[in-house]
Amino acid sequence: MTEAAAGAEPTLLERLKKARRRRVKRFGKWFTGVLGRFLSTQSLVGDEPILDNRHFPFLQPFTDNWEKIRDEAQAILKFREAVPGFHEISPDQKKISTEKNWRTFILFGFGYKLEKNCRHAPTTAALLEQVPHLQTAWFSILSPGYHIPAHTGVSKGIVRAHLGLLIPKDAEKCRMRVGNRIKIWHPGEIFVFDDTYEHEVWNDTSEERVILLFDFDRPMKFWGRTLTSAFLRLMKFTAFYQEPKKNLADWEARFEAATRRADDNMEALSKAD
Repeated sequence: MTEAAAGAEPTLLERLKKARRRRVKRFGKWFTGVLGRFLSTQSLVGDEPILDNRHFPFLQPFTDNWEKIRDEAQAILKFREAVPGFHEISPDQKKISTEKNWRTFILFGFGYKLEKNCRHAPTTAALLEQVPHLQTAWFSILSPGYHIPAHTGVSKGIVRAHLGLLIPKDAEKCRMRVGNRIKIWHPGEIFVFDDTYEHEVWNDTSEERVILLFDFDRPMKFWGRTLTSAFLRLMKFTAFYQEPKKNLADWEARFEAATRRADDNMEALSKAD
């Protein structure tokens, strides 16, 4: 444990790192705003908060196979306590993710496939591998009564899909606002939105909400694609990418250990019988 973690005054190096991170964040916010305004002119699918599914024909297999995807998510949820909160993967999300209220079981993240996690959801992983220019994908698990505060995404060059899997019976009370639009999840239904519009989520029910969430490149003209690719390559050198990448490896190993213990216990019980 560091001195700062133990409650002592942070060291000079720690203060300098914090100050640098604040400057990087301020610059990043300004830069992504400028870049986003240009990318909106490059979009081939419009620039609305909610995008029309007809632009994305590769989504149909997800709705065709949604029950298989749901079953894989349910199997993972048997080890719910080994699934991290979003902020435990990405510390930058601590303002919108608290305790274990928003758990994320990540299959693809920050440019690479989590092989061990994907083995627990083979059908889902195979479908995701068919998505053009997939960036990230995870099962998003929202606790009863939780509100994800308003926030915005990083890049206009990426859009996000949500596939409803386990949705509270009182679906109207489990909803998301994107810009000035309200969306309700339904089992087996998918929609695509632009997360650079301010968005927030409410689960005002007593049930858990589970969806498959995945990001992919927005269809754009040449310069839009080129700048987005360059921007994402640069992002991979920042703490925004580097910290989650390390945390992903740790949590993937923890989940694998939890499932192994369960298998070992079942084997021991069967031998005892």
